[in-house]
Amino acid sequence: MSVIFDLVFEDLRWEKKNLTEIATKVGAEFSEYFDLPKGASAVVMGCNDDAIAVLNKNFRGKLQATNVLSWPGSNLAAKGPGDLPLSAIDPELGDIAISYETCMREAASADIDHTDHITHLLIHATLHLLGYNHIENDDADIMESVEIKILAKLGISNPYYTSGEIK
Repeated sequence: MSVIFDLVFEDLRWEKKNLTEIATKVGAEFSEYFDLPKGASAVVMGCNDDAIAVLNKNFRGKLQATNVLSWPGSNLAAKGPGDLPLSAIDPELGDIAISYETCMREAASADIDHTDHITHLLIHATLHLLGYNHIENDDADIMESVEIKILAKLGISNPYYTSGEIK
């Protein structure tokens, strides 16, 4: 099953960046890789740096803007480093917030297409909802591998490839 993203625009600049179209494509690709519950969904709030900084402070204790935050609906974390997360049972996967200014700044700084960067961040955040993390190296390798496969299916190159080396 696909992931259905319910979009909330707190910053209307997101409408011009095709977040709805990006979310539809990303949601469809998740059905290729995961056995998701019927009606799997997540709320995505397109916001700005000020709003995400407040969320980051409230939930992570860091008063600074970040590119994306996620709040899983269920704890699907793997039992140990290098293990795969548990399968989602609850169709309500959780919530995501994504910041306009930080995303655009990162894309410009890395000289990558903003649509590609937004797509990557939405995939990354959705994987967090599904229990993936990148705290331990083994877990990061697993999560990045899934990201790279989904991005490739969408025609987007490996974002972890830099200076002739693949992370």
